[in-house]
Parts: sequence; C-alpha cells; structure tokens
Amino acid sequence: MHAWPASEVPALPGQGRDLELHDTATGGRVTLAPGQVARIYVCGITPYDATHLGHAATYNAFDLVQRVWLDTKRQVLYIQNVTDIDDPLLERAAATGVDWAELAERETALFREDMTALRMLPPEHFVGAVEAIPWIVPMVERLRDAGAAYELDGDTYFSVESDPHFGEVSGLDAAAMRLLSAERGGDPERPGKKNPLDPMLWTAARPGEPRWDGASLGPGRPGWHIECVAIALRHLGMGFDVQGGGSDLVFPHHEMGASHAQALTGEFPYARTYAHAGMVGLDGAKMSKSKGNLVFVSQLRKDGVDPAAIRLALLAHHYRADWEYSAAVLDEARERLARWRAAVSRPDGPPAEDLLAEIRAALADDLDSPAALAAVDRWAATQAERGGDDPGAPGLVSRAVDALLGVAL
Repeated sequence: MHAWPASEVPALPGQGRDLELHDTATGGRVTLAPGQVARIYVCGITPYDATHLGHAATYNAFDLVQRVWLDTKRQVLYIQNVTDIDDPLLERAAATGVDWAELAERETALFREDMTALRMLPPEHFVGAVEAIPWIVPMVERLRDAGAAYELDGDTYFSVESDPHFGEVSGLDAAAMRLLSAERGGDPERPGKKNPLDPMLWTAARPGEPRWDGASLGPGRPGWHIECVAIALRHLGMGFDVQGGGSDLVFPHHEMGASHAQALTGEFPYARTYAHAGMVGLDGAKMSKSKGNLVFVSQLRKDGVDPAAIRLALLAHHYRADWEYSAAVLDEARERLARWRAAVSRPDGPPAEDLLAEIRAALADDLDSPAALAAVDRWAATQAERGGDDPGAPGLVSRAVDALLGVAL
C-alpha cells in the first residue's frame, strides 16, 4: 500500500532541541533520546468515515514529533497502518450495501488526499492489515505454540496472563479494563475464555465474511491488536521510540499490542514511550463515527477552507487536551493565517532568530504548539505595528513555520 507524497521540509539554521514528551505508561515526562534513526509507530484509520478532525488532530500531533526530530538532524522511520479489515468496516459495508474492499479503498484514498492537503509528513511504510496477514499468521501460531494463546470454538485468543507486564501501559485496574474492553471491540462476556480480557488474535471464518488462509489456525481473519504488532515488529523491531495514537487507544489497543509483542519475543518494552492525543468534541460529545457528530477535513476543503487554516485550528490546542470544535475555532485560525501571511509578505521585518528559538523550545516542551503559535503571533504583531529592518526575517519566519509547524505561508 502506498502512502502520500511528502511536502518539502525547509532547512533551518542551527539545530533543534531534544523532545520531552508525556509518557502514558509512567504518567510523567521523558526526554526522548533516540539514535540517529528515530523510530515511531502511529496507529492508522479504520477506513470508513475518514478523515474527521479527530483523526487529523492525532496525525497532526505525531507529525510534530517527526518535525522536531528532523530539526535535531535525525532521520525518522515512521510507520502507520490501515485497519482495512475489521468488524466496524464490515458492519458499515453491510449497512450501506457497498463492498467492504471498495469502501476501504475509497476511504483510504480520501485519507491520503486529506493528509497531503494538510502537509502531514507520510510514513516510510503505510501498511494495510490485509497486506500484513502473511506476517500475522505465523506470529499467532508462535504464540499458541508457546502457550500464550488458545483456541475457543475455532477462534484463537491471546492469554493476557502470559505477559507479566500486562497492565503497565494503561495502569488501569481489572474492572476498568473490563468496561473498556466491552466498549471497544472486546468480548469479555464470552463463555469459555480463560480471562474475560483475553483478546482475539484470529477470528475463524464466519458465513458471508471475507476469509484468508490461516495455515494451522484455519481460514479466517486477523484480530485488531496483532495487526499493528506484526507491522511494527517487521519494520521497527522491539524497543522503538514512540507508540502513538489517540487517547482512546490506550486500552485495549496499545495495552494488548504491547503484551502480544512482549509475550512473543520475551523482550521488554515493546515501545519506550507511549504518547496519546486528546479527543476532539462537537456539540458536547467526543467526535466519533458511532455518534455521527463528525466534521470532515474533505468537506471543509470542499467548502473552500484553506488547509493551512485547518492545521492552525488543530495547532491552537495542546495535543493531549480534549477540546471542542466550533465555527469560532476555525474563524480564529483563518484570522491568524491572514495575519501571519501579511506579516511575512513585507520585504523586511523584526529579527526572527529569537522567534525560531521560541518555536523550538515550545515544541520540545511536550509539543506545546499553542505556545509556538503565540510566539509567532507576537512577531507578527510587532511587524504590523512598527516593522523592522531585517530583510531576511520574513523568509526565516516563513521557513520556520513551514518546517516546524507544517503551515505553508
């Protein structure tokens, strides 16, 4: 599966600072110090109802991680999946009378268009779950053969008790886990499971559903969590730098993925840092497919909204914060974009070296994009009030905003 084209990242003078990031697993701040190649895995879309602003906010957060790393002169190995076979996709296809594969292909293509418009840096490998099945099947067989998985009426489940570190990503107790499991694709009430929290690794073929050769597992399709593990281990290996996604993935998805990998390899940790973006709300509720309260990037673009304004609307909120979208949020972003473009359009301006340092410091501080925007606002206000005599300043500001915030002025 191919990703989307990369926008050019302008070169900046000097070098950025190492990134400090909030780690969900420890609840504290960690300073990321990857090697020359920084490794990150971000969980991708299930391709229906793409791309809403909740998606965009998540990918914007981890696009900033990439940009900070690039500014430290590192290479970035970024991997993202597409869950192009799963229960929600099949349910939507059945409800709309569209072939599931056609639906997945159409929504993935739209997602690529939106990511391109928003200037999100593409992953090095963009991999679908279907594409990963040849890697998934032997992993499930190895887990089963090692006693970390078992069969129940033809389905294969992972035993969470096979990983001594299970629960360390989310820090939740068993009761909270059980509630979230029921809400987020698990089946804790199914009789016969060794532990109610045990997740599905391989679903045996159901009538009318797509199926693939599972070798000794029998025909069927993969579970949700093992998909990401297979892709991440193939392209990143154990102990990669950042596992990212929305905060709704902390449990069960990231908790289960970590345990799958740790039980499979006998190594710890799966990822060194777990980072999660907040949820975007509309009309008082989290923006979600199930509620139908979605604002789509593609529709905003069709309505003539500049993608740079959409990106500024996202950047105006700290990535870990839950926030509410409204027309006022977008209006503020449009006004900011106009001010910034006016400021950099002049032939000279106030010196911008300190501004570059402020943007770098803000982003290194747990991706504090609102602080970065405020710094640019101050420079633009000074430019509007009294200008300056540095002919290189507007160009430096334009390049810095593009390279570090992904906003083309």
